[in-house]
Amino acid sequence: MRKFASWAALTALCLCATPMIASAKDANKASDAASSPDAALATPQKSVSSGSVTVEGKRIQYTAVAGTIVLHGKGDDENTPTASLFYVAYFKKGADPSKRPVTFLYNGGPGSASVWLHMGAFGPRRVQTSDHTHTPAAPYKLVNNDYSLLDASDLVFIDAPGTGFSRLIAQTGKDKRDALMKKRAKQFYSVDGDGQAFAQFVTRFLSTYGRWNSPKYLFGESYGTTRSAVLSNILENQDSVDLNGVVLLSQILSFDNSPDSPSDNPGVDQPYVLALPTYAATAWYHHKLPQPPADLPTLMKQVESFATGEYSQALAAGSMLDPARKQAVAEKLHQYTGLPVAYLVKADLRVSGPMFEHELLSKEGDSTGRLDTRFAGPSMDPMSKTIQYDPQSSAISSAYVATFNNYVRKTLKFGQNKHYRLFAGFDHWDFTHDHNQQSLNVMTDLAEAMKANPDLKVMMNGGYYDMATPFFAAEYELDHLPIPQRLHKNISVHLYQSGHMVYAHLPSLKKLHDNVAAFIRSTDHG
Repeated sequence: MRKFASWAALTALCLCATPMIASAKDANKASDAASSPDAALATPQKSVSSGSVTVEGKRIQYTAVAGTIVLHGKGDDENTPTASLFYVAYFKKGADPSKRPVTFLYNGGPGSASVWLHMGAFGPRRVQTSDHTHTPAAPYKLVNNDYSLLDASDLVFIDAPGTGFSRLIAQTGKDKRDALMKKRAKQFYSVDGDGQAFAQFVTRFLSTYGRWNSPKYLFGESYGTTRSAVLSNILENQDSVDLNGVVLLSQILSFDNSPDSPSDNPGVDQPYVLALPTYAATAWYHHKLPQPPADLPTLMKQVESFATGEYSQALAAGSMLDPARKQAVAEKLHQYTGLPVAYLVKADLRVSGPMFEHELLSKEGDSTGRLDTRFAGPSMDPMSKTIQYDPQSSAISSAYVATFNNYVRKTLKFGQNKHYRLFAGFDHWDFTHDHNQQSLNVMTDLAEAMKANPDLKVMMNGGYYDMATPFFAAEYELDHLPIPQRLHKNISVHLYQSGHMVYAHLPSLKKLHDNVAAFIRSTDHG
């Protein structure tokens, strides 16, 4: 009995001690979280204001919300804050939320804030920049955006994790914060982690604002189109969120098609073929073609036919290409690119985007832009093989940064004492997708979303002068989506005489607005 009593007492002590120890751990964890420098980020923030915008002559009253939505982990970590995502939402006053479309917009990078689409394309205020030359320094002008998309849809501009006012959250003691922050960075700075983060943001936003029954759209630019493919697949097939439409601007779904560094992937000549129409458009714009046609569409038809036919066949021959044939193809390339025949022969008929940008205006000591080849600027190194900077980016970035920092604090009343990050400060972006170690290709993601929702409409918009994501490559990707033939009718394509940031060219912005607004109105099922 004595032994039993002792054993029973010990057992009782252990049973009682277990929750006490757990409680102590929880208390310590709570204490660490409360004392963490990230503690404030774990609470959603919001600033509400009102305004109006006149869109193509029609005045629209709106409510603006600048705030954050806090993301959490999954499973046992579902109550653990992992990131705080900043957004600016514009809601048309007096509209029925159950019928009013809502569009989620974001830029790319990866790791870029949404300031570009916000202040250049569809927000109620637009920064004025020079059309194709360097915008003079401050003061800059912020004007009514005659082509804001608020006439067709409520708008939600989202800053990706680590950009803008969005931050990763490592809510723990200072001694463990660095390790946890590295874990967060590894999670979010990746194709799949980024897609999951945006999916969680969308569903939390729908719940927060009661918009589950609204027509829903995604609008991504550049890497944002890559994100849209991944995100649409997650929303459709994991979260059961049917989308009405996906709008792609300056699309890249398969990174094997990028003209940036195709020489790193020898034997794959497709990037040279798909970039050739952009080279020709650029040379036509800068008056470098020996025998230019009267208009750009005529030139594009000729070049696309040559690119996919004679030029593609010549590249496919590799070292077996007859020297005489090589010379003939180089001479034809000269007619379409303006580059010297000798240069084209020396380059083995393979000119990358950075090579073309550096060479086209080399006699003038200039390089063209990458994001928009209408722009040009002095070459950093005239003797280099490729460009060292992008004249287009240098020409307008300061105007966007300055005007948004002013606007968000003075008009939206958000961000005082906070630093707005144009880009996320990561060392590495994980481009592997679904454990695939090959070059990133998300065409299957978009295809799966379209198969899961056969009513899903996809709209591609591209600029003739976009060297970062050539329009012909985008068309090629959409033409090769692994979907039934009947679903191809759900895809529409619009091209503009502008660059990567189509909206930087005011006439193109008007066309972009009108096309996207019509797309939404034809698919909102209202």
